[in-house]
Amino acid sequence: MIRAALFALLALAATPALAADPAPVVAAERAFAVDGLALGIRDSFLRHAAPEAILFAPDVRKVHETFPKRPADQGGPPLVWWPLWAGIARSGDLGFTTGPSTYDGKPGAYYFTVWKKQADGGWKWIFDGGAPSSTAGAPPQGSPPAYLPVSTTKGKYPEAAFADVREAEAALNAAARTDTASAYKAVLAADGRVVGSPAAPGNGPAAQAAELATRPAQMTFGPTLGGEASAAGDLAWTYGEAAWVRDGKDRQGHYVRIWQLRPEGWVLVFDEILASPPKS
Repeated sequence: MIRAALFALLALAATPALAADPAPVVAAERAFAVDGLALGIRDSFLRHAAPEAILFAPDVRKVHETFPKRPADQGGPPLVWWPLWAGIARSGDLGFTTGPSTYDGKPGAYYFTVWKKQADGGWKWIFDGGAPSSTAGAPPQGSPPAYLPVSTTKGKYPEAAFADVREAEAALNAAARTDTASAYKAVLAADGRVVGSPAAPGNGPAAQAAELATRPAQMTFGPTLGGEASAAGDLAWTYGEAAWVRDGKDRQGHYVRIWQLRPEGWVLVFDEILASPPKS
């Protein structure tokens, strides 16, 4: 009995991350949103941003170098947002949330935030930037979010895991030069999400096919510029440059992705294209 109890304790200790819950990431996002109303956009973004946090404006910018130069906006038109879909790594140290937003009471877009657990146990965002997806029909503020199932596949240590992700991403990027839709369909999880157009976002093959149909037949993606993998080596986020032609004009922007390790390997569970303003 003693041996059986010991084995049970050891097994429990070896798999604590299986109980990882996205709720703390959702709570961090909601606290961020509350501060957005109380402190204004500039100060709330700085308060909740990790030291390495970035966004696109339109190029990659470090938040703590860019936002302090902005004027204070406390008391300005309210920016409101709330999480409706979230995910977390088995190790409970890397996660994301996304959901609708409003600005000055008017429908906005869908935000997307990548979160990282800090040394003190708190959460800070490391990327923020959403697509112009329609908020029509979105559940109201306070609605319970849906969760991406936590991976049950054991991953490599973070550096090796991220190397594998970069390899999978390089294959996707190369294939997209010939056929964007086919390239994505080869790596998309059945419950993944693809965004970037003004269409309302959704998970699953039907929503994926509808969104991919809005993208150019061929796209050029640059190599992975950054991101990281979780301590469990089962979840990773990446970003890089994107280019395409629409209506005979060259367009540029960035991609941001969430990859998850499953029994079949690394699959794409979230992808967004963020277009830069057209060059004058």
